[in-house]
Amino acid sequence: MTKSELTRSYRDYIACLNKRDWNSLGRFVHENAKHNGELLGLSGYRKMLEKNVSDIPDLSFNVELLIAEPPYIASRLRFDCTPKEMFLNLSVLGQKISFAENVFYEFLDLKIVQVWSIIDKAVIEAQLLHH
Repeated sequence: MTKSELTRSYRDYIACLNKRDWNSLGRFVHENAKHNGELLGLSGYRKMLEKNVSDIPDLSFNVELLIAEPPYIASRLRFDCTPKEMFLNLSVLGQKISFAENVFYEFLDLKIVQVWSIIDKAVIEAQLLHH
């Protein structure tokens, strides 16, 4: 897979998430997908995303930085959203928050097989203190 193929596939994956097109997720996520070391598989990965959207109805994935080095992608995603209640064990209660997620992906056959993700929780905590 080339850098351009990988980048295009990743951007199509992000578009799929933003459209909530869960039925197309299998085009982008491997059957044996892992998230932060935990084997979720495609169905578990989908459930995780569906829960995220249920908890945060206005969730939108915005690529701020993208580096491709096949078979890996490094991405910084930006979020401006309004979680309904709890988020990362923080009582957000409908407040608008902004934060970034730094994510590394490993691809196999142009599908995500492994994800390592870290959300900048300190930025969210600081925003909640000032509201």
